[in-house]
Amino acid sequence: MIEVKTSPLSDGEFNRGVFATCDIAKGELIHKAPVIPYPNDQHKHIEKTLLGDYVFEYGINHTAILLGYGMLFNHSYEPNATYDINFDNHTFDYYAYKNIKAGEEILINYNGDVDDKDPLWFNKD
Repeated sequence: MIEVKTSPLSDGEFNRGVFATCDIAKGELIHKAPVIPYPNDQHKHIEKTLLGDYVFEYGINHTAILLGYGMLFNHSYEPNATYDINFDNHTFDYYAYKNIKAGEEILINYNGDVDDKDPLWFNKD
């Protein structure tokens, strides 16, 4: 259903993104990314590494490193996918927010809400 390929949107060293290998219907589950949560007071150590730009808030007291494809979805203010945090299963569950065509890059809003247009944390002064 999904694969990692070179993304024209990413300007990092690896330029990767997640792409649909088949048509995905709105509301369909795309991926369940397992998480490795850690207490927020340990984040000061992660911030010193490249991983600091890839972690997600995980409740009030924790931050999480996502496994699987979870850390490879690129950002858009007009996403075609969204995610829910599944605390019971310790996963981030990605769903199609709109119909996604085969070959299309799957994009999420890094702010967590599809309608949130706030500047991203790494673009703030």
